[in-house]
Amino acid sequence: MLDRGAIYAAVVGLGMAVTIAISFELVIAIQALVFIAAPFAGLTIGWYANHKAMRWRPRWRLLTNAAFAGLVTGVSLALMYVGLRLLFIYADSGYRPETMGGQLDCSTGPACTYARFLDEGHGQDLMDEGITDAAAFESAVWRTSGEWTIQLTLLALGGALVPAAWRAWRPAPTQAEVEAAIAATG
Repeated sequence: MLDRGAIYAAVVGLGMAVTIAISFELVIAIQALVFIAAPFAGLTIGWYANHKAMRWRPRWRLLTNAAFAGLVTGVSLALMYVGLRLLFIYADSGYRPETMGGQLDCSTGPACTYARFLDEGHGQDLMDEGITDAAAFESAVWRTSGEWTIQLTLLALGGALVPAAWRAWRPAPTQAEVEAAIAATG
């Protein structure tokens, strides 16, 4: 059984995940920041799930609330990140301005992205990864997409469990502290 605060935190985590993915993949365009931000998003949402639920005991409920909110945040972040990556790969038409060499000769999709990487001098890097043609490139895209999904989900989930575990071993607040917290939230 989940607390309402954990469900609310999961929705907040979904919004946070979409914002992180769009910000670091499209606006700033430093995709490694998505992976750096994932555990911090999990830490925040794991803390928030139990804070919003005002949950201190039992310990299994703390971990369940945080795990649910962290899992929703991680899966949302992963799907948004991977979805945007796949959109750019499958919508690649090979267009380049004339000053950069003009239109690439390829069919829209992974073949154009592969041709773009070759033209930019990344052929040896691709060969080192075992990618020798557009079909192998497309296969690698799907394989890495699955790996990214798992990694981002685990990073956020792991981060979410940290504050829940920490809170589980702290002494529960006194009745006066709980009443003061309730009064402060209005």
